[in-house]
Amino acid sequence: MKQQITSQIKNTKATRRKILLSLIFTLITTIYSSAQNQVVNLWEQVPGEIQNGSYKEKETLKDGKVQSTSQVSIPTLSIFVPSAKPNQTAVIICPGGGYSHLAIDKEGTKVAQWLNSLGITAFVLKYRLPNDLIMKNKNIGPLQDAQEALRYVRQNAAKWNLDIHKIGIMGFSAGGHLAASLSTHYDDNTYTSRFNVSARPDFSLLIYPVISMQNELTHKGSQTSLLGEKPSQDIIDSFSNEKKVTPQTPPAFLIHATDDGAVYAENSIAYYMALKKNGVATEMHIYEKGGHGFGLGIKDTSLYWTKDCTEWLKSHNYCN
Repeated sequence: MKQQITSQIKNTKATRRKILLSLIFTLITTIYSSAQNQVVNLWEQVPGEIQNGSYKEKETLKDGKVQSTSQVSIPTLSIFVPSAKPNQTAVIICPGGGYSHLAIDKEGTKVAQWLNSLGITAFVLKYRLPNDLIMKNKNIGPLQDAQEALRYVRQNAAKWNLDIHKIGIMGFSAGGHLAASLSTHYDDNTYTSRFNVSARPDFSLLIYPVISMQNELTHKGSQTSLLGEKPSQDIIDSFSNEKKVTPQTPPAFLIHATDDGAVYAENSIAYYMALKKNGVATEMHIYEKGGHGFGLGIKDTSLYWTKDCTEWLKSHNYCN
């Protein structure tokens, strides 16, 4: 009997120890995660907002993790700080999704983690998706968010020990259009900012981007979502970024796949040619295969684009 009681006491102590260790591990993980992925609201007051209580954000989950989101009306920045040796460079990431949803995991979170591995502090921008139900002018809603995101990071650079001259923008697909729009429309007066700093990125990383809104070149879904069913030629020209490049446009790194059937590689080519014509530093890789939406690389020749991008970042002293 005594032996049985002693055994029960030992089992109870072992169980308590396991529970305590589990709680400590959970606490450490929570603290680490919150430090790595703080989320902040981008605006105190969203410009041009239309209040609509029935318009709710919709998230798609897999294994408890958000994969994509739509009907975004409250823009946020998710902040990813490298766990070791941050190098004072920052990149704001714009996920793609045809301006109708955001591939927030594949073209956001996972990309931020890759940038962290290079010592780069990353900010995933959950930008508003253009919709007349929540915006007075849906054409400029995403651009307003991108402008304010760049200003927010530059204004608060000291908080993360960032160099204010090493803040870039990155975009995938329609997010690439937004990143290119910021690169060419950073000075557009689309709202009154609370920050007295420039919205100009120091560089851009454009991954299978939608660049043009011209009918023969654009991704039709992105064009319709951003500009409407029958946009005027003037508004099409305004958001065709290859037509807005100047010598002051930031340097760009572009990648695309030849067999991209959704967003033609000619989008990247048109932007590259405009940058070259204006004397802006640029590098472009057109891979033979890869299709569209390959994120950090899945297969075929596009699998290694992150290595090419890393070398470009090194050559411009944005990472070691």
